[in-house]
Amino acid sequence: MQTDVSDRRRSTGQMRRLFLVALVQQVRLLWPILSGVVLAMAGTGLAIGRIEGWRIGEALYFTFVTGLTIGYGDVTPKHLAGRLLALMIGVAGVMLTGLIAAISVQALGAARSGGEA
Repeated sequence: MQTDVSDRRRSTGQMRRLFLVALVQQVRLLWPILSGVVLAMAGTGLAIGRIEGWRIGEALYFTFVTGLTIGYGDVTPKHLAGRLLALMIGVAGVMLTGLIAAISVQALGAARSGGEA
């Protein structure tokens, strides 16, 4: 009975380590894409901030609240150009969320197969 518990703990720790290793490998592989999407979102948000007359902090706050599809509604663009750019941020945010989910699922699959995938 004691060995079952210690084996389970060891296998859980090993799986966690394999997951983290695979996660880091996937992030390193897709880093150019991930960073490009984040930079495109930030640049678009700063452009909206300039159009709307917001401070940099407000523009970046709006960018990531919109990009993560949270959308509190406390900061909203009033101009048509700002609203159209906000749609681009939303689409990029959905893509970013999908990429992160795909990376996590791939890393979990690699951990379950023992680090082979």
